[in-house]
Amino acid sequence: MTQTLYGRIYLTAYDTPAHDLYDRTRTGFLLRAAVLAELAIRGNLVASHGDVSVARPGPTGDPVLDLTLDHVARDRRGWKSWIRHDRKETLLAVEDRLVAKGVLAVEEKRSFGRSRREVTVRDASAVTSLQATAAGLLHGTEPAALIAPADAALVALAAAGGIRSVVSRADAHARKERIEELTGRLDAVAPGLGKAVGGLGMTMVAAQGGLGGG
Repeated sequence: MTQTLYGRIYLTAYDTPAHDLYDRTRTGFLLRAAVLAELAIRGNLVASHGDVSVARPGPTGDPVLDLTLDHVARDRRGWKSWIRHDRKETLLAVEDRLVAKGVLAVEEKRSFGRSRREVTVRDASAVTSLQATAAGLLHGTEPAALIAPADAALVALAAAGGIRSVVSRADAHARKERIEELTGRLDAVAPGLGKAVGGLGMTMVAAQGGLGGG
């Protein structure tokens, strides 16, 4: 369906029985983190002394990645701040990209004077397969150090975002060490990235309480 990390995260966060994202606000956070991680894995972003900077300018050939790369080139922030920044814009950009690729159908609806997006994945079986693959990585025995950073990030973000189709509440406790090992793979890509992803749960709570998901 899509090979980008942000695309895989979006589909992992899709609730097939409900025919919708399990939580749009949380998915926005996860997508921001996924885009940043993908750019770091590609070598476009690096971190030094707490700040993220562009190491290799675009264009990358992907409009979603280029959007964030342009933002980072014009400002100085740490990973956590970038994850909180422009997450709604990123969510919409990802959905538009998936529509263009034929993965998603989006319909704008109005209810009580407010506009909302109704999203439908065209191939639900591929979504459940992706979620099963991510869960398999969580329960697998392959050493975390041998797992590709993008695959490790998929599981780390699913755990941080509370995506229960991948990481159940029981898994969050029983597989805690495995989750930490996979999350730590991101620190090997860029200093501080794994820590920011590992603390994403608290970042979501703080931002939603103070910023209202904008």
